[in-house]
Amino acid sequence: MKTVYGILIAIILGVGIALLISLPVMWLWNGLMPEIFGLTTIGFKQALGLSVFSSVLFKSSNSSSK
Repeated sequence: MKTVYGILIAIILGVGIALLISLPVMWLWNGLMPEIFGLTTIGFKQALGLSVFSSVLFKSSNSSSK
């Protein structure tokens, strides 16, 4: 039973983190980009993809610890 609860908690945490990352991106994009650059609005899945893509692009590759 512990593993079922652990999996359930992991899923809930994953969804919560995705919401915390994606919703501000979506709100900022939809609030600014259409007005400034004439771009279309985006949905939740697109905001999540944009967040993941930008973290891959801008992630520091410096792995040395001091």
